Amino acid sequence: MSTKKEYRPLTVPTLTWDKKTLTNTFGELIVQPLEPGFGTTIGNALRRILLGAVEGSAVTSVIIKGVNNEFSILPGVIEDVMQILLNIKGIVIKNTRGVAGKMHLKIDGPAVATVKDIEADAHLDLINKDHVIANISDTGSLDITFFVEPGRGYVPAQWTLDKAYQDDGKIYLDASFSPVVRVGYEVEKTRVGAAIDYDRIILKIHTNGAENPVEILHYVISVLRSQLEYFLRGTEIPFNEISVVTPEAIKTPQEYKTIDLKNISPDFLLKTIDELELSVRSHNCLLNAGIKRVIDLVNENEDNLLGIKNFGRKSLNEVKDSMKAFGISFGMSISEEDVKHAIEMEKTTDKKN
Repeated sequence: MSTKKEYRPLTVPTLTWDKKTLTNTFGELIVQPLEPGFGTTIGNALRRILLGAVEGSAVTSVIIKGVNNEFSILPGVIEDVMQILLNIKGIVIKNTRGVAGKMHLKIDGPAVATVKDIEADAHLDLINKDHVIANISDTGSLDITFFVEPGRGYVPAQWTLDKAYQDDGKIYLDASFSPVVRVGYEVEKTRVGAAIDYDRIILKIHTNGAENPVEILHYVISVLRSQLEYFLRGTEIPFNEISVVTPEAIKTPQEYKTIDLKNISPDFLLKTIDELELSVRSHNCLLNAGIKRVIDLVNENEDNLLGIKNFGRKSLNEVKDSMKAFGISFGMSISEEDVKHAIEMEKTTDKKN
């Protein structure tokens, strides 16, 4: 008789990046389905690590020729040294090797010194090349050596406490290393089969462009997993082996938002606003605002429409009356994916009948 304990499998989520909005500075990830209650737990853990534990690189000190402290001014340079240092903190650096490096800027006026004027070590890529460092008049010049270091989080300027001035002329800077600018997440309920209490996470990651959201999430998951491994004090329960992703679990129709259109076919939502038979004025105003289909219109609100040029209260009432005749209204929050899925479900039902 076997004494091995059997465990119930866990729901294995799928991860989907919104490719329409994915860039080097923004990414929206949808994670679903998750076990009930796991959404907030996982979402909060990811957010905290994203904000505080991602490695990056920043300028930690500089040597500015002719300056020995941050309260100085430079002849022929419009900004004082304090403002120049604040501008330097805004330089976005991608470190391809994760090691320290140096950069140098030497420019004579008249000129606007920007990041693209900086010469950097081969492993340092400068992202925001149009970022302004200083404005220099025809009688001025600027000579700066930058010292770049890798790190995590925020580190105060590393001044030597027993010296008022540094022998090498270095000025030390506070450094914010993380490439993550902002993180937000939402937890929603989703269906798996007949169960309606599973979780879905919508995670939004904003970066400074030094790393893209996909790379950053990979790093964060590696950090979280490595830390949690040290909590194990015995043989790991093989949930990955007993939990299997099945098409039914992630593609069940109940996961999609139910569209309650009563007697209106979902096809109608994907048609142009010509179907509403509006006046020429209202019709053209909507088209000029990028509202071309019925689904675009039902996802709008009245305040946004009133902000359209030449679209007044009279036009709004006309559109509302026309929509009411078709059984639709503003603020329905219907995604195109939900509509397309409803159409497919209708086709499947028709074939069965």
